[in-house]
Amino acid sequence: MKIKKAIIAAAGLGTRFLPATKSVPKEMLPIIDAPIIHYLVKELVDSGIKEIIIITRPGFKTFNDYFSRNRKLEDTLKNTGKKELAETIKSISKMAKIRFKPQDKSLPYGNGSPILAGKKFLDKDESFVYMFGDDMTLADKPVTQQLIDVYKEQNPKAILAVQEVPLWEVSKYGVVTYKTNVPYKYEIESIVEKPAMEKAPSRMAQFGRFVLSYDVVIEAEKRQLGKGNELWLTDIINNIAQRGDKVIAQPIDGEWLTTGDPLRFIQTTLKFAMKRDDLKKDLTEFIKKEII
Repeated sequence: MKIKKAIIAAAGLGTRFLPATKSVPKEMLPIIDAPIIHYLVKELVDSGIKEIIIITRPGFKTFNDYFSRNRKLEDTLKNTGKKELAETIKSISKMAKIRFKPQDKSLPYGNGSPILAGKKFLDKDESFVYMFGDDMTLADKPVTQQLIDVYKEQNPKAILAVQEVPLWEVSKYGVVTYKTNVPYKYEIESIVEKPAMEKAPSRMAQFGRFVLSYDVVIEAEKRQLGKGNELWLTDIINNIAQRGDKVIAQPIDGEWLTTGDPLRFIQTTLKFAMKRDDLKKDLTEFIKKEII
């Protein structure tokens, strides 16, 4: 079972976002020296994904510009002695086969609709990776690759990445209810959306990394709208799990980092910076100085 395609829901399509201007979606905000979308695409490429479909709001062209090769800029950089930077920019356009699809306005709002928008790029019965555009990860082995490995081994209808969160944060996320006495211990019964602390079935919160079978597309096509009259991926996956099909909520080996509010955006930037040998020492000294 080879999984070679991925869909990214970008530009405010049902995911958590900081305010963005009309021309620059939040995924283009930089984490150090590359936009958020770059890190997502790199994770997919490092996981063996060959084709990436980025679903956007109509009118957003910045993704196209970023991933399109600019030979004039490359030549300018080379001629001004910035050969290494020119090679970096050149490599961006070669990361994968990337397609861009504005989401049709006729589709309902919600994080399930980008799957319908990207359906035309999928073969019938093809499994695929699905990503939210504002969730980042730090891991030795790419989180997407971790999910693909389990998916191939267990052959579920869907697999979602989860991470344990503090009890006081469960009300912010979809939290999973695990089954008992099943062959694979991470098979779930349901997902409870934003439960109160005292009613949370676990502390394992889902985030924007999924490997999905084509059954999810078929279920999404029913367009059963939920809270706020939106099409929620949580509802779609719940429908599949509650009819008895195997759905897995896989804890990741690594760290999930959100960028959906100013504080978490800064925290994510710092965590990525501390992984950089060229930044860690000076940044550590700066932080110590500021704290003292």
